[in-house]
Amino acid sequence: MVRKIIHIDMDAFYASVEQHDNPDLKGLPIAVGQADGRGVVAAASYEARRFGVRSTMSSSKARRMCPDLVFVDCRFDRYKEVSAQIHDIFHEYTDIIEPISLDEAFLDVTNNFKGIDLAVDIARQIKQLIRERLGLIASAGVSYNKFLAKIASDYRKPDGLCVIPPERAEEFVAKMPVESFWGVGPVTAAKMHSLGIYTGEDLKRFSVPELRLYFGKAALQYYNFARGIDNRPVEACRVRKSVGCEQTLDADISSPEEIDRLLISLAEELESRLSKRNFNGRTLTLKVRYSDFTTLTRSSSDFTGDTSASNLLAAAHDLMKKIEVSDKPIRLMGLSLSKSGKDDVEKDSPLQLRINFDEEL
Repeated sequence: MVRKIIHIDMDAFYASVEQHDNPDLKGLPIAVGQADGRGVVAAASYEARRFGVRSTMSSSKARRMCPDLVFVDCRFDRYKEVSAQIHDIFHEYTDIIEPISLDEAFLDVTNNFKGIDLAVDIARQIKQLIRERLGLIASAGVSYNKFLAKIASDYRKPDGLCVIPPERAEEFVAKMPVESFWGVGPVTAAKMHSLGIYTGEDLKRFSVPELRLYFGKAALQYYNFARGIDNRPVEACRVRKSVGCEQTLDADISSPEEIDRLLISLAEELESRLSKRNFNGRTLTLKVRYSDFTTLTRSSSDFTGDTSASNLLAAAHDLMKKIEVSDKPIRLMGLSLSKSGKDDVEKDSPLQLRINFDEEL
């Protein structure tokens, strides 16, 4: 049986919620985030994106690109509330839902509650219900696997609806830039470009052994993606593999006393997050970013004992000793605990972690 997968992605979610709740903001270039100091843009409206403003951009750069940019404080409780309402709509069709973030999710509608045969009809109905009930716009991608459904949802944004049937998959993927492929970030894309790989068609020319030379374990995934293959199921329950927190500082620090105070703050926050999630792990990772954006991480895979702030702090101090002494001031530090050596799954977004650790997503 061919699976029927839908990927729903809310368009400019945080900014759209703000514009919906405050009609005076409609049509204006707005950024959700902290305007002062070293704030970052958590989300930008489409009006702001026309000026080049993007999420994760520093607020100061965003304001230079768009002098009329209106900043709005993050309201994570509100975004959670709206996200829950969106998921209520999803559950009218299926309970096989894999949340990716507050504003996107995969749905397996192969067998759906309403007995609708075509997944595109379900996607169209979901988009309409989100618009009618919540006043928000969603884009949807429909295909027979997660990779293609994700690509499809990005294809015609905003307010997009795109279907990639099996017979069109390889042709569609062949034309896509590798930057749009799952797991291909800027660094990987640059490496692919150096090999002459710019599109799915270029990628398809490489064998698994050839790709493994450059991309290691990800080689088979890229090989399959280039052929429209993705056998991963939609997972209704995702296992959290790490919990972490970061602080981007309003001013760089360099003295041992300042660093120690920051480590204490991180250890206390991490203790709180671990306690809320009843989470334990074995690998503690310390991340340090300097003023020139050089970033170093040091990990220990033998973390033992309780997850009290004092125990976390002692281990963090040990990791700090493994970081080469530098005369460059520090602008960001992070601390995380994971079940394995990989801290890139389900980590708390650093965007909401300002100096006072704002409410978590």
